[in-house]
Amino acid sequence: MLLCDCNLFPCSYLANRTTMYATIRCIALSSTYMQSINCKLGFKEDKGVRPLSLAGHVGFDSLPDQLVNKSIYQGFCFNILCIGETGIGKSTLMDTLFNTNFENFESSHFEPQVKLRAQTYDLQESNVRLRLTVVNTVGFGDQMNKQESYQPVVDYIDRQFESYLQEELKIKRSLHNYHDSRVHACLYFISPSGHSLKSLDLVTMKKLDSKVNIIPVIAKADTISKSELHKFKIKIMSELVSNGVQIYQFPLDDETVAKVNTTMNGHLPFAVVGSTEEVCVGNKMVKARQYPWGVVQVENENHCDFVKLREMLICVNMEDLREQTHTRHYELYRRCKLEEMGFKDTDPECKPVSLQQTYEAKRQEFLVELQKREDEMRQMFVQRVKEKEAELKEAERELQGRFEQLKRLHADEKAALEEKKRILDEDQSSFSKRRAAAQLLQAQSLTANGKKDKDRKK
Repeated sequence: MLLCDCNLFPCSYLANRTTMYATIRCIALSSTYMQSINCKLGFKEDKGVRPLSLAGHVGFDSLPDQLVNKSIYQGFCFNILCIGETGIGKSTLMDTLFNTNFENFESSHFEPQVKLRAQTYDLQESNVRLRLTVVNTVGFGDQMNKQESYQPVVDYIDRQFESYLQEELKIKRSLHNYHDSRVHACLYFISPSGHSLKSLDLVTMKKLDSKVNIIPVIAKADTISKSELHKFKIKIMSELVSNGVQIYQFPLDDETVAKVNTTMNGHLPFAVVGSTEEVCVGNKMVKARQYPWGVVQVENENHCDFVKLREMLICVNMEDLREQTHTRHYELYRRCKLEEMGFKDTDPECKPVSLQQTYEAKRQEFLVELQKREDEMRQMFVQRVKEKEAELKEAERELQGRFEQLKRLHADEKAALEEKKRILDEDQSSFSKRRAAAQLLQAQSLTANGKKDKDRKK
């Protein structure tokens, strides 16, 4: 975080800071301002509402003061997205716009893909606190294939919208403490070629015009002549219109700024020059760029449109940029997201439907779908159980068949073995008998031989 006391609003009509709050109160209490506020808040003339006059002072005329005091106490946030090629002067212009030195990083021309770097700072001017977020594109337009260079930018903007939407959809919300990171303004830096817009510029702005307030600026406008610059501006606006690119137009509904905004709309795109260096011109130091042929003063409207950009972006239309982001771009994102979830304001017959009715209808659809899915899953489960039972029964039959077969084989083998055993037993018995008979014959033979020997001796 960076805390500094910088001259954020150096407009001609607010040059005297001591009269700033008096000016705010006078503007807030002016009839034109109150009419525009009432119109925005929905306070339109209604024939069914009877106007009454007050018999005395009540006190609600202090509401503008309360609003100013509350806003000053809470502070403001503003988020700027800078899109442009590497080295085109994005960081320098931001430093010049807010009259301070932000933390800048060197970027390479050889990034494989586009990245976004967001840095948040706390700034203060008098009693007004501003939380500023500067988002820079890194490596934009440096790739050989630039077809998807815009996609990281689109994804970043959508992520900020989604983050805010999720905070809104919470049961317990804390939006008053939530840091709003939605992009309020997109400064699109156009290369000062002097010919026409690049295809990448047209495609990127076309993809972004429904998501962010695009303010095109011609960077480094001191590199082309005034005549070329005038033709270049006309060419750019012509190409934007012919390609259907919607850039941010300064609002004309507020009469207090309608005249200056009408004039400034005719100066788009702003041709800017940025510089943080001070050069001595005459007897005073001014921000400028020093060249061998002379000096280009940043705040000299004859040299560039920097002052116009600063007044339109910061002094006059900063709140409108914040409001447009919320009421137009965020609402479009929110509506699309809710429609994706099935929420709509009308039924198929184009009759208005409340959110509760839509919720109940979606709930019934969900319950019906859930019941259908349960029935399908139940039927599928029963079918699978039946199939498994059939498989198990078939396996059981196969096992039973194999068991019977093995049982028969076992019985046959047992019978064969018993038969062999019986034959063996019979052979063994026969052998035993023959052996006994042989032994008996041998004994008888020995006895007979013995008697013969005895008879011979006698």
